This record gives sequence, C-alpha cells and structure tokens, in this order.
Amino acid sequence: MADHILETHNLSKQFKGFTAVDAVNLKVQRGHIHALIGPNGAGKTTCFNLLTKFLVPSSGDILFNGKHITFHKPAQIARQGVIRSFQISAVFPQMSVLENVRIALQRNLGTSYHFWRSEASLGKLDERAMQLLAEVDLESFSESRTVDLPYGRKRALEIATTLAMEPELMLLDEPTQGMGHEDVHRVTALIKKVAAGRTVLMVEHNMSVVSGICDKISVLQRGALLAEGSYDEISRNPQVMEAYMGSTAPLEGAVQ
Repeated sequence: MADHILETHNLSKQFKGFTAVDAVNLKVQRGHIHALIGPNGAGKTTCFNLLTKFLVPSSGDILFNGKHITFHKPAQIARQGVIRSFQISAVFPQMSVLENVRIALQRNLGTSYHFWRSEASLGKLDERAMQLLAEVDLESFSESRTVDLPYGRKRALEIATTLAMEPELMLLDEPTQGMGHEDVHRVTALIKKVAAGRTVLMVEHNMSVVSGICDKISVLQRGALLAEGSYDEISRNPQVMEAYMGSTAPLEGAVQ
C-alpha cells in the first residue's frame, strides 16, 4: 500500500469566475490524523465537497489508494471507504440511538433503503450496533431518543454511524463546532480513539483540538495552500499567523 491514502494534484474549483480552491496539492498519509485549517472563507468546506464528489472539480485530479476518483459519484466514493460527516449533525432525531446506528449498518444486509424491514430481521445488527455505541461511549444511551441527546453526544452518534460504514478514510467537517469545553474535550478524545487503524482528514477551527491530536496540518488561504507541517511548525509560520491574526502574534490557542 502507498504511504499516501489520498492525494490531490492541482485541485481547483471556480464558481462563475471566483476561484474557491486554487491548485491545491494535498497528501494525506495513511494512519494519520490530518487537519485542514484556515480563516473563514479559505475554501476548506469546498475542498471537502470536491474530495467527496458533492462538487465536480474545475481542474486537477484526486487519487484514493493510488487510483483516480476525480469523476466518481458520491456513492462510489463511499463504497470505496471514503466516508464523511457534516458540520450539521446528520442523524434521525425521532429514532433511538441504537436505531440510528442500525440504519447505517443495513448496507451490510443489502437492505439500505428498506426502512420497513421487520424488527426481527434487523435484530441481527444489534450486537454490532452496540459495539459501535460502546466505541463512542454511548452504550448507556442506546434506547434514548436521539432528539433528547446533548449536542456533543449527537456528534458522537454521528461518528458511530460513520464508523458503521467501515471507513478507510474518515472526513470530519468541523466535528467540535458549537460545543462547550467539556464536549470539545470528549469529542477530541473520541476522534483520537476511533482513528486507531484508520485515517482521518478533518476541517477544524479550534487550534487546541488541532494541536492535541493532529499529525499534520495543511493551511488554506483564499483557496490556496499556504503552509503545511506539524502544529509546532505551522503555529510559528509568520504567513499563517498573519492569515489568522492579522499580525505575527503566536497562534497557540486561537479559535477561528
């Protein structure tokens, strides 16, 4: 297997003359937690949408496990093991926590869209669903309605449903957005835990999260790659400090 699970070559996206992503060359190393950061409007979410094929690139290439996936459909990307979460929690609020994970597991039965399947036929998924809930510390919430969960727990549930899809590469879009300190700490620890044996690419604004768990960081500004390296390297990069703070002040602890 190649060292880099995901690569982009001069990946670009224009919208009616506006360049949102500008010739970005990413290399995401297998088994690493890789962060994509940058000021608001830097092109991070657009880049995620290109990687997961919710948008078609204007130019450039995307390779996953060394194979071109530039013009694949989102479902094809997901079947290959590239699974994404979104900024807004995407769960079924009126279903139980267990039922949410069980729906994600239905793909393995070949009945993904058969929501009317009998309880007995879906019961065979319960053991695996409970294992996934235990992995994200939600085992005790299995019978709770999802709508009643605290926000941080809902994001943990979303990670569980992502894991149910058996991702080789997880793309997490703002996983701690809108959270209080306690939830941020819990979800950060959870990401580090579930990353074992997997690769994670995440968009994240909270620098304390990035510094705590990420192996490599890519910084975008105005759609272009500004800098790359470890947190120690990018936090002392004058161009990065200028982009974030408007000065050469230290980046440590900055939340954008």
